[in-house]
Amino acid sequence: MKAFLRALVQSRGGLFGILILLLLVAGALLAPTLGLPDPVRGDLRARMAPPTWTGLFAPGAHPLGTDQLGRDILSRIVYGSRITLTIGAYAVVLGGIVGVMLGIVAGYCGGITDRLLMRLVDIQLAIPLMLLALLVVAALGPSLTNLVIVLALTSWIRYARIIRGQVLALREREFVQSARTIGASTAQIMLRHILPNVMTPALVVATLELARIIIMDAALSFLGLGVQPPAASWGRMLAEGRVYISTAWWVVTFPGLAIMLTVLSVNLLGDWLRDYFDPRLRT
Repeated sequence: MKAFLRALVQSRGGLFGILILLLLVAGALLAPTLGLPDPVRGDLRARMAPPTWTGLFAPGAHPLGTDQLGRDILSRIVYGSRITLTIGAYAVVLGGIVGVMLGIVAGYCGGITDRLLMRLVDIQLAIPLMLLALLVVAALGPSLTNLVIVLALTSWIRYARIIRGQVLALREREFVQSARTIGASTAQIMLRHILPNVMTPALVVATLELARIIIMDAALSFLGLGVQPPAASWGRMLAEGRVYISTAWWVVTFPGLAIMLTVLSVNLLGDWLRDYFDPRLRT
């Protein structure tokens, strides 16, 4: 653990990524206790108020300005992060569980099972993921649960392909052969011997998938197929403020920066984890 933390501190990209993510998570968890204005209640008297740092902690202050309905943008960004991170976390976990287990089954069993699962992966890869997400959300209806299911449905294939490649090498290792020799069942070998050895690449894939899911969530919300009003959503904030971009730049700039920083931090952390766990890339 000490070596891991030391390497993280020495990596500027990884350290920046983890700090931004921790800040976002802390803001999302502590949002109700931060004294922010109600993110869904507007004040038309303060409509389109520009950002101001005067009296920052005074009641009614709007450091990032307000939108077309007089809602505080900082409050909506913070509460929007709760939705974005929740959707991302659930979709990554759900897609990861399905993808890792199918990848292990395909790699270890081989034969017709491997061919069928990989052809299923190829078919889904041939369909544009955004188009698939739009079709499923339009059919099921926009909701938090349906959004998580859709995003998980578009992410399991990457886990499956990468984990399958890892398992193809692991199944010929001595410890797997020994477990098979002493009579361990296929399920025991998969869960006790192979699964722990593929968790590291799965973790790296999860961090990179989180960035993609955040962008897809913002895109679906921008198109009106994400979390519905009055809940705050970064993508919907962009959609609602795009008509005011020439007169009130802050309405779209700050939500866009929130998306950019979040995706950048996740990508930097994922790149660092890949380098750290790959001995060929360590310096």
